[in-house]
Amino acid sequence: METVIRAAAVYLVVLMLTRLTGRRSLAQITPFDVVLLLIIAETVQQAMVGDDTSFTNAVVLIVTLCTIDVVLAWAKERFTLVKDVVEGRPTVLMSGGEPDLRTMRRARIGLEEVMQAARQSHGLRRLDEIEAAVLEIDGAISIIPRQS
Repeated sequence: METVIRAAAVYLVVLMLTRLTGRRSLAQITPFDVVLLLIIAETVQQAMVGDDTSFTNAVVLIVTLCTIDVVLAWAKERFTLVKDVVEGRPTVLMSGGEPDLRTMRRARIGLEEVMQAARQSHGLRRLDEIEAAVLEIDGAISIIPRQS
């Protein structure tokens, strides 16, 4: 039973930390992110397994983590609050052509990243060509061009 509790606790802690670090960090993996992910994976593995490295313990951990994932997916489909807590909501970075610098700072998104998304999705070259920009729940930035 200790293994199940450890797995559930670690799952929830990693999920909360992932949400707190923001969506943008999940949108594009950099070499730094890969290194961090590997270190976290090793640390989490040690926290879950403890001294028991048996095959049985590994199976219990896998079943526990998969069960938590399935239950969480089910809960997200049925309860908006759970979905909002786990996945978040889209964040408006620019509205009416004006950047919301406070929101952008909180999301750790710079104007350069908004402009990169504008260039990639619509070929826009200037900030004043953007009507709105939204940080989606998957970490992508959606751009709505200003009507000419």
